[in-house]
Amino acid sequence: MITETTIIGCATCAGAFEHGGQDAAGWAIALMLILIVPMASTVLFFMIRMARREKATLDPQFIDDYVPPTQNS
Repeated sequence: MITETTIIGCATCAGAFEHGGQDAAGWAIALMLILIVPMASTVLFFMIRMARREKATLDPQFIDDYVPPTQNS
């Protein structure tokens, strides 16, 4: 029997709704957050760490000083 929930949800969530378990979607979202948030935080942490270390150890002779363009009119 096809119900509206089986059309909207994936096979796992739809099957859980048919058998009375209403929290399959909630667990799926929680699992994704548990996996994605630490991974994204780790990537951000290392990007900031690399930027700070690069700035701290940069040789001053390689820094290009910005010189604004002059108006010659």
